[in-house]
Amino acid sequence: MSPDSELELAKIAGQESVLIFDSFDQQTALELGLLAREVAASKGQAVVIDIRRNDDCLFFYAMPGTTNANADWARRKRNLVNLAQKSSYAIQLEAESGFDIIGAMGLNPRDFVPAGGCFPIRVSGAGMIGTATISGLPSREDHKLITDCIAALLQIELGEVAF
Repeated sequence: MSPDSELELAKIAGQESVLIFDSFDQQTALELGLLAREVAASKGQAVVIDIRRNDDCLFFYAMPGTTNANADWARRKRNLVNLAQKSSYAIQLEAESGFDIIGAMGLNPRDFVPAGGCFPIRVSGAGMIGTATISGLPSREDHKLITDCIAALLQIELGEVAF
């Protein structure tokens, strides 16, 4: 594994350890989704935003300029995060370093993809209860957009673990 990948994985682990909600409901999902839409629009980015609690869709928005393919990528990323219980960007970095989770687990690549942009939603005392997914940008940028928005919503300064 390259030193850059090791550093990125350490940052992602740090993000996953601090980006934890006290509670997460429909209102929280709405606030997160609208914030992600606002940030993406302010940068001229076109993304799909998909926020789920378990399999329940709490927020979905496909910005102008996205296609059905972006929504499908979001689904495939989400499936992998639900299975592995960690960020899809971390899974992608591990795959690039030689661990093929798709092959190792016999997963259908039509339904699972190791690509950044899906982040586990964790609630204190409950663990992972859902996912927040961005699709439409390069993997690292998808990941950065959603983690920056979660951090802003939680009013957490990411500091050393920020991208």
